[in-house]
Amino acid sequence: MIEELKDEELIKKVGGRFKLSSLIQKRLVYLNKGAQSFVDTEKSSSRNKLHVVIREILQDKIYLDMEGNLHERQPSGVDIVFDSEYTEI
Repeated sequence: MIEELKDEELIKKVGGRFKLSSLIQKRLVYLNKGAQSFVDTEKSSSRNKLHVVIREILQDKIYLDMEGNLHERQPSGVDIVFDSEYTEI
């Protein structure tokens, strides 16, 4: 099991275990469809997609909104929302 998933801070950061599970699942779907990672994947431990998603969460790269939509945080402050077909809207 990945140690970060046991960390209460990670769970609190996203708003609970259910929301964490949903965020991980949605992001894994996008990564499996070929989406680009938002974190550096050159390190050997980062090649596992679950590790990538956890690093994205810990680095505040992704989050779910109140409706359960996946967002990518942008430095510009204008976040990207992804729909279920992996298209940017």
